[in-house]
Amino acid sequence: MSQQASRDAALPDDEAGLLSVRDLDAGYDDLQVLDGVDLDVRDSEYVTIVGPNGAGKSTVMKSVFGLTTYMGGSIAFGDAEIQGRAPEHIIHEGIGYVPQTGNVFAGLTVRENLEMGAYVLDGVPEDRLRRVYDRFPILEEREDQTAGSMSGGQQQMLAMGRALMLEPDLLMLDEPSAGLAPDLVEDMFDRIDRINDDGTSVLMVEQNAKEALRRCDRGYVLVQGQNRYMDDGDTLLADESVRREFLGG
Repeated sequence: MSQQASRDAALPDDEAGLLSVRDLDAGYDDLQVLDGVDLDVRDSEYVTIVGPNGAGKSTVMKSVFGLTTYMGGSIAFGDAEIQGRAPEHIIHEGIGYVPQTGNVFAGLTVRENLEMGAYVLDGVPEDRLRRVYDRFPILEEREDQTAGSMSGGQQQMLAMGRALMLEPDLLMLDEPSAGLAPDLVEDMFDRIDRINDDGTSVLMVEQNAKEALRRCDRGYVLVQGQNRYMDDGDTLLADESVRREFLGG
């Protein structure tokens, strides 16, 4: 008998932790996509959002980062209420965001892309650049190469490295394995695991739902802009309804 995934999408207030989204309504101009979404990420937690195409998964992260039209509800990050605020203000709170596409400056070199990640600082801290190079050695090898001439996997590592230049408390990743060759997907997930193991909270939207749920601490299933299930990844994977409806059996 499988475990039963929870339909209650909100953690108790005393467990909410770093990011707390409550009853969020959001969309684009007059188009509402999210309807009463709840979501939490604790300190150092790895959370994945899965669901069918058009469910609003990416819209959740874009809303946290101030890239959608806010229509109601609340988004708290630490002690700050950030709903309706612009990305240039939200980034100072400690949130990094890597979109699925258009996530590198193609005409700039690898190093210049990483330096752009630190644009809000007075200078480019060499120790932070060193930590990114240690995490992604290929970026140091290619630091003078233009980003647009790199492979898809290398560009994804560069986009993540740029977001990490500000050492965010929360790293949000939108479909990090999209477009990668199958032999590179596991490596990308391993790198995300290590980022989380080092203490950075991760919120990820991912098309490879089974693998994402295997690795995360907790998952959310969104359907038509609303929460359908929330539970730890293993419980969601074991739930017969979740597997049948969203994971291909």
